Amino acid sequence: MQFLLAFIVVVPLIGAVAALLPAPPGLKGTSPDQAVLRHGVTVTGAVLIAAIVLAAGFDHDHPSKMQATTDISWIPALDVRIHLGIDGISLPLLVLTALLTFLCALYSYFKMPAGPSPKAFVALVLVLESGTLATFAVLDLLLFFLAFEMVLIPMYFLIARWGGAQKQAAAWKFILYTLLGSVIMLLGLLLIGLKSGTFDMVALATDNGRGLTSSVQVIAVLAIGIGLAVKTPMWPLHSWLPDAHTAAPTVGSVLLAGVLLKMGTYGFVRILLPITPDGMHTFAPYLAAFAAVGIIYGSLACLALARPGSKGDLKRLIAYSSVGHMGFVLLGIASMTPTGVNGALFANIAHGLITGLLFFLVGAVKDRYGTADLDTLSGATGAALYGRAPRLGGLLAFAAVASLGLPGLAGFWGEMLALFGAFDPADGLSRPAFLTFMSIAVFGTLLTAAYMLIVVRRVCMGEKREEPQQLADVQTYEFAAWTPLVALTVLAGLWPAVLLGLTDPAVQKLLAGGKS
Repeated sequence: MQFLLAFIVVVPLIGAVAALLPAPPGLKGTSPDQAVLRHGVTVTGAVLIAAIVLAAGFDHDHPSKMQATTDISWIPALDVRIHLGIDGISLPLLVLTALLTFLCALYSYFKMPAGPSPKAFVALVLVLESGTLATFAVLDLLLFFLAFEMVLIPMYFLIARWGGAQKQAAAWKFILYTLLGSVIMLLGLLLIGLKSGTFDMVALATDNGRGLTSSVQVIAVLAIGIGLAVKTPMWPLHSWLPDAHTAAPTVGSVLLAGVLLKMGTYGFVRILLPITPDGMHTFAPYLAAFAAVGIIYGSLACLALARPGSKGDLKRLIAYSSVGHMGFVLLGIASMTPTGVNGALFANIAHGLITGLLFFLVGAVKDRYGTADLDTLSGATGAALYGRAPRLGGLLAFAAVASLGLPGLAGFWGEMLALFGAFDPADGLSRPAFLTFMSIAVFGTLLTAAYMLIVVRRVCMGEKREEPQQLADVQTYEFAAWTPLVALTVLAGLWPAVLLGLTDPAVQKLLAGGKS
């Protein structure tokens, strides 16, 4: 188990270096480009298999216990250690990251985004995977920060070199926002480590803030929370996200929405809730208020983009929907209850599956039509996917109703549990205030249903036109890349205990100060 976790974190880095080397003559296939893309599929596939084996070997009877741990001294003067481990909170995110990266590598093998050499593309994707996996596996605050920052440069270049219109501006906005948030976050992490005498996240969580004064906790939560909120992203620190998604290539959008956004909310659960409980208690009402505003703001922005004549971009609309969906995650965390935090973690995974699928589908629509403009795609003169590409239209409708929280699909449980958490928040939090936030969030679910159904009506419905060349429906490689996301969305919706059975004991222990 120790070896597997270290393998999962390190192998993508080794694979990234290997991708930049010349391919051996016998492995080139028809071209060096094909060889390096096949290399990306092979490495990410090996990591996914290792993650599945790790999940199978995980002690499911004790998901609150840190497992597969590695603890090696790295910088003795600062007591910084190479400390790795997983529990029921981090394991699902680890597997989700490995799955989405493999599916992106598989999709890129057949549909490489336009841009420079595939060598750099594959290397950047693998570095991005390694940084994200490390974020969910490390148990040292400074290592967490390094892993958290490791993903920024690869994503910047993926947007700036392989993106679409306005890619340079979007990439710069992404890097500036996230770097500024990270500098502030580093100050908070250093404050905790220096005041407590350790950067070990397990020891700090077990101490449960008893070694930190209330004022230190408040300052730490403010500093670290800003950095995490930028990555989540929380309203009003979200404005980099729509531009980044609109400009990014399809696989860049999938990884950004499905994986990178989860790093912020994971930090709230892994670091702030157990290590600085008093500081979180102080800021929880404000976090919930920002979350509620974000839910409404994201939904209204999507409705404005979906309106006929608005020239709304479908990728931009899905990006704004992420602001709303991550608002539910933050609302669940702000409740500081096991129910709310479990809902937040469930919604994290559901959002990764569903929004990842949505960006794949929107990318496929854009490839076929050359545009993601809703006005161009709507009506009898536009996409009319049900008649022209019925499988693609059916999948888009499925992903849309999953995103709006249809019962029986993954999107339902996380949002419902987050609302339940807000209905009865932790002791000491104002229940009337949280009931207000819950009511606002419930209204947001109605707005979400409205804009998603408008998108389905405008893109999928309409008269089928007679054309000399039939529009291509779902291709074999697309079917292979999307089927796992569809299957897991249904599985998590019909059998939520698969996830909740892992997260609940770990959340209970986390909120109880390290006591099972």
